[in-house]
Parts: sequence; C-alpha cells; structure tokens
Amino acid sequence: MDLSHAALLLAAGLAAGTVNAVAGGGSLITFPALIAIGLPPVPANVSNSVAVFPGYVASVAGSRMDLPRPRALATLVPTTIVGTIVGALLLLATPARAFELVVPFLVLGATAVLAFQDPLRRLVGHPRDLSPRQRTVAVQTMVALGSVYGGYFGAALGVMLVAGLALVLDATLARVSAIKNLLSAIVGLTTLVVFALFGPLNWAAVAVVAPATLIGGYAGARLVRRLPPVVLKTLIVVFGTTIGLYLLYRALS
Repeated sequence: MDLSHAALLLAAGLAAGTVNAVAGGGSLITFPALIAIGLPPVPANVSNSVAVFPGYVASVAGSRMDLPRPRALATLVPTTIVGTIVGALLLLATPARAFELVVPFLVLGATAVLAFQDPLRRLVGHPRDLSPRQRTVAVQTMVALGSVYGGYFGAALGVMLVAGLALVLDATLARVSAIKNLLSAIVGLTTLVVFALFGPLNWAAVAVVAPATLIGGYAGARLVRRLPPVVLKTLIVVFGTTIGLYLLYRALS
C-alpha cells in the first residue's frame, strides 16, 4: 500500500464514520475505496465490515445520552448477535449475485417506510396502541431482520434499522438513532469476530480505515444530537434514496 492509497482510505474512513452516525451508508464510501486500491470484491467487503466497527463504537459514545436504560436494551443483544452470525455465514457460503439484486429494493423500501412513517402508523397502528407482547415481537422482528442484513451486506444498515425501529418504537428520532448506533456496533463486533476467524481480511487496509471511522463516528453522533428531528429525518431519507439508487445501478450494470 503506497501513500496515496493510505490517504484515500483515511479520507474514506473519516467520511464513512460520520455518515454512519448520522444516517448509515458509510460503507458505500469505504467499500469503493478498498476496491480502488486493488482489493477483490469479497476481501474488500469483509475488510470493510471489520474496518467500520470502531466508528460504530464511537457513535455509541457520542449518542450515549439518548440511549434508554440498559435493561430495556438487553433483550435485543442476543437477537442482534444471532441475526448477524446468520447473515455473515450467508455471505461466506452463498453467491452474492441474487442478494445484490434484492438489496437496492430493501434499502429503498426501508427509506420509504421512514419517509411515510406517520401514514403507515395510522394504517398499522401506533406503537403505544399495541400490547406489550405485540411491541416486543415487532421490535425483535425488526432487529432480527436488520441484523441478518447487516451481517450479510452492511451498507445502509443504519437506514434499515432507523426505518424499522422508528415504525415500532414510541421514541424520538434521536433516541432511535442512538439505539441504531448501539445495534450497529454489536453487528460490527460480531462480524469482526466471524470474519477474523473465517474471512479473507486485509489487515493493512483495516488498520488505516478503522481509526478514521472512530473519529468520524464520534463527530457524527454529536452532530445528530444538535439536529432538529425533521432535518435528521430528511437527511436519512435523502441518504437512503441515494444509496438505494446507487446499489440498483451497480446491480444492474
């Protein structure tokens, strides 16, 4: 790796950490950068999943004031870990082409769910109108689906989690974003372990990208706390739409 490659990865990591904390989708910055320095697609995807993990941890630190009590989150941890392992093993064991064709529609669908959150809530019911059991099942289902997606692909994981959780939680968008950061960090840690043991990692690239995502993740999380809810929601919808269309173009090209 020469100096220009290192500079490219540093810049990509800083931007990705910030974007992941605000809306999700930072992997669409770091993944092409890893491809650009010469890594094949699968090692680039695996290395990217490991490299962005510190950024998620920094995002949790930056948004910790908006997190609910640990007891309220404890039941989501096993679901997140199991879902991520399933997704990561799917990545290592199955062809990616079919999933690549589905991913853009998942991202665009999740973005649409967030964009039309209020009409959908009127249609399916507000979380506060559900029984405790129904709320638990809805939240666990959203977390499981998001974790499988995060373990397999990862790009736009934040958009997927925010859209799903905002629909089933009676919470501010800042709190939903903080929970998203925590779950993303758990997904990142789980994929790090799985890919470190079984994946074709490029540790040199990870060593360059990871510290940059750490700085960007903390800065992005602090920014989220200062944004009005409508601005944050708009940013996530714009990011999600852009990411979905980009992935669709890449899958069809």
